[in-house]
Amino acid sequence: MFKNVGESTLDEITLEKGFYVLHFQNESNIVQSFERAIDSTFLQMHFCLRGNSKFLFNTGDYSFDVLDNRSILLYNPQRTLPINLEIQPKTTLVSLLISIEKFHSLFSKESGYIPFLSDENSNRKFYDDTEIKPTVSIVLHQIINSNINSSIRELYVKGKIYELLSLHFQKEENTDSEYCPFLVDEQNVLKIRKAKDIIISRMSEPPSLQELATEIGLSLKKLKEGFKQIYGDTVYSFLFDYKMEQARKLLESNQYNVNEVGLQVGYSTASHFIAAFKKKFGTTPKKYVVSLNK
Repeated sequence: MFKNVGESTLDEITLEKGFYVLHFQNESNIVQSFERAIDSTFLQMHFCLRGNSKFLFNTGDYSFDVLDNRSILLYNPQRTLPINLEIQPKTTLVSLLISIEKFHSLFSKESGYIPFLSDENSNRKFYDDTEIKPTVSIVLHQIINSNINSSIRELYVKGKIYELLSLHFQKEENTDSEYCPFLVDEQNVLKIRKAKDIIISRMSEPPSLQELATEIGLSLKKLKEGFKQIYGDTVYSFLFDYKMEQARKLLESNQYNVNEVGLQVGYSTASHFIAAFKKKFGTTPKKYVVSLNK
């Protein structure tokens, strides 16, 4: 079992029966282990905000990693999937354990958009590995860094978990190829992904939409529509979220001051960066850093 040793901690919150949140923080230099029995009626979601974690199954016969800024979803109604977890040094992991009954009650109207909720898939196992979206990352950090009075903390966290679930699964409606004919063309998808890579690599001086469309070989209309379908956002709104998420990570590293972080994510003046950061996170970069050290 995981033990609170030095700077390694486990925080568990019971939101209600069949609904739990676990927060692992391993700041030590050694691997920490955690085991927990979970029956087959539970759906597991694991979000690795930093570092790396490894899940072991069948007494270690096979395993898979949850890497930095990735999330996995596990559900197998045919067999139990007990948690046998190795948490690497300098790792932050948040896990959500929710009974499938509770999950169905939350998403009953969305069953057509979430594959494993459909009737034909109700008794099938499901596995998903995705990048943590910036909006989801923000909510996870709000949960971790909340200094809420203990008497209402569960209510606060519960509200944030509902927000997290809605943001995490929002992609289904936008990216399911059944609802997005554009995505049937694999070449179009590759071009849109190239567009994303271009704006990230040139975030200090991103091209105009028309320049970007020309560079990837799509019309401006197809660039806009395709990007929205794949990434659930407009090109520049996506880039803004990406820049702010990178800025947050750089601030958390404690290796750069506010001006340096602003320059790294493409802001020539500190005032413009501070205004952008406050617009996204509701606080200034300096206050955010202070809140991390409380």
